[in-house]
Amino acid sequence: MTLNNPLPTLEELGWDSFFMKTFQQVAVPDMMPARIIGQERNRYKVLYQYGEGFATISGRALYRELSNDIRPAVGDWVIVRRPIADNDTVIEAVLPRKTKISRQVAGGRDRYAGGHTDEQVLAANVDIVFIVCGLDNERNANFRRIERYLTLVWSAGASPIIILNKVDLCPEISSIANKVEQVAMGVPIVIISATEKIGLKALEELLVKGKTAVFLGSSGVGKSSIINALLEEERIKVSEVREIDFRGRHTTTRRELFLLPKGGMVIDTPGMREIQLWGEEEDVRGTFQDIEQLARECRFRDCAHGAEPGCAVQKAIADGVIDSKRLQNYRKLQREIRHLTARQNDKTRVEEKLKWKKISQWQKKYQKNKEDMY
Repeated sequence: MTLNNPLPTLEELGWDSFFMKTFQQVAVPDMMPARIIGQERNRYKVLYQYGEGFATISGRALYRELSNDIRPAVGDWVIVRRPIADNDTVIEAVLPRKTKISRQVAGGRDRYAGGHTDEQVLAANVDIVFIVCGLDNERNANFRRIERYLTLVWSAGASPIIILNKVDLCPEISSIANKVEQVAMGVPIVIISATEKIGLKALEELLVKGKTAVFLGSSGVGKSSIINALLEEERIKVSEVREIDFRGRHTTTRRELFLLPKGGMVIDTPGMREIQLWGEEEDVRGTFQDIEQLARECRFRDCAHGAEPGCAVQKAIADGVIDSKRLQNYRKLQREIRHLTARQNDKTRVEEKLKWKKISQWQKKYQKNKEDMY
């Protein structure tokens, strides 16, 4: 990215007492904080007090971070060495995160065959998550997908806001907005058109200095167009949506953080076809508060909301208060989270077993060397 003078302060980049506390505990001479704004293979683009530069992970930090399943992500605050001339600076540590948007690593047979389960951090230290839906086609305003995104956001500890984009192409906006409200109770909804510059002021008022937002959504919903409008220039390439099926191509191929001219920061992400959850059952409950509330009114405490007599959830479905597909998705997401938890527990047990195996091997080697000395 290209910076305008003067350089942004650390506070304008989101630095506060939370990060300062940790930095002061580990900081040494020639070290400074920096924020990751992009990644290119094994190099990271960072912003620090000297401006913009590239950084690589030190060998010691690489071993330590990999052993803890923590790798730098866009939005992270890191500790870097003072840059020398035009050389890359070196990342020595990743500071603790306030929030993180994560999903289970997509693709691969291991996930279905009982293999390893890994976390992919999409963005770190974000305050707002914009869930973007396109109004040009029913596929892009998928209510079940909104529920899945909300579960992802609740697990992150950030604040979700739903953006309904392309209002200029939707004659039935009131009907769709009402349906979105029913599946995203209490979540703010902003209706805009990035191409026609409608409703953008509402987003600008949320993106004040020091605040970071990330845009999530399928390809073709207009994430890059919205960011270009907020940047007031065509910084990100935008592709046309195919008319045959209203699907967009993956124009954005990597995550990148941008500073907005009127304050705040935004992170653009590639469109996601697959959203594998990473979180806890409590996050699902946060998305389906209506079902959770009704479940307390069921006759039986262990009601499965099927054919049991006195089921308040089934009554709400029969009365048209809740869509049966919402209950199906609620059950589906619960199963995914429980499966994920079981896999994580298995992984922890395996890692613990390997750790003690290494310790045992070291002890035997130490004892043998001791005996050889005598």
